[in-house]
Amino acid sequence: MRLVESDRRSEIRLNANGGNSILIVCDPMKEKEYITHLEHLLPDDSYSIIDLNNCLIDFVSEHKSELVELFNLLQSATQEIFKAPSDEESQDLFKGIMSHIQNSLEKNKVPVLVNTGSLYGTGMHNIHLMENDIVMKAALPLIILYPATIEPDRIMFLGKQSASKYRCMIIQ
Repeated sequence: MRLVESDRRSEIRLNANGGNSILIVCDPMKEKEYITHLEHLLPDDSYSIIDLNNCLIDFVSEHKSELVELFNLLQSATQEIFKAPSDEESQDLFKGIMSHIQNSLEKNKVPVLVNTGSLYGTGMHNIHLMENDIVMKAALPLIILYPATIEPDRIMFLGKQSASKYRCMIIQ
């Protein structure tokens, strides 16, 4: 909060290779505790918590009839169901998440993504969110609560997948 609300907000971009995101790394087994703490700590008038579990559930509920057909059509590229190629006009989970982030920013609230583990297996990675123009050009940073383990030379998303440390300021 001190970093986001200080006059030194440019520090984020300097430490994030020009990016505009803060990655808060948490032990995957303690993520729920972190979320509860963030919900109590961050004031509603200046922060907007975006639960990616809810985004995924809403996406599946709204597109239930199409998903079976899409899984059959895209058997070798099922990740495109959740994040379509950028030149396609289809509605996907990624666009829905970016819409939540944009709505938060339009209300002058810092978007805070929680339950990011729900992205595992969707083909979406933290770098896709952090390098999106909506985030990169925003006056406020994006905060991502990131369940990961720390190895000597890398961060492992859910202890399974190497995470990008580019375009974000990392808080461990």
